[in-house]
Amino acid sequence: QMRLQESGGGSVQAGGSLRLSCTSSSRAFDNYYMAWFRQGPGEERAFVALINPRGSRTNYADSVKGRFTISRDNLKSMVFLQMTNLEPEDAGLYVCAADFSYEGNWEPDHTVPAPYDYWGQGTQVTVSS
Repeated sequence: QMRLQESGGGSVQAGGSLRLSCTSSSRAFDNYYMAWFRQGPGEERAFVALINPRGSRTNYADSVKGRFTISRDNLKSMVFLQMTNLEPEDAGLYVCAADFSYEGNWEPDHTVPAPYDYWGQGTQVTVSS
């Protein structure tokens, strides 16, 4: 069973950096699309970053392009989000999500929450200006 646990959140000043980690329990981690979403108070989860199972492709929300980097270590079954030049609007609960991938020529849209089967509890990020 896939279980996800995030860590690395905290409070930083605007312009600072944080590195978030998500640890997976799955022995088939390299078969999962992995993503980070952000949820503010009273808000829906919004897409932040995506990485495909092999780590060969990434996708980012426009608001974080050039500032955030998603990566994964399949040997450790972990995914990371390196956040730099943080802004107050980046604040929120960052949650890690996983979607099992099947071999084929079609995949669902992974920039929305719907296809993800597994979610972590999240790690809080606050940014002060």
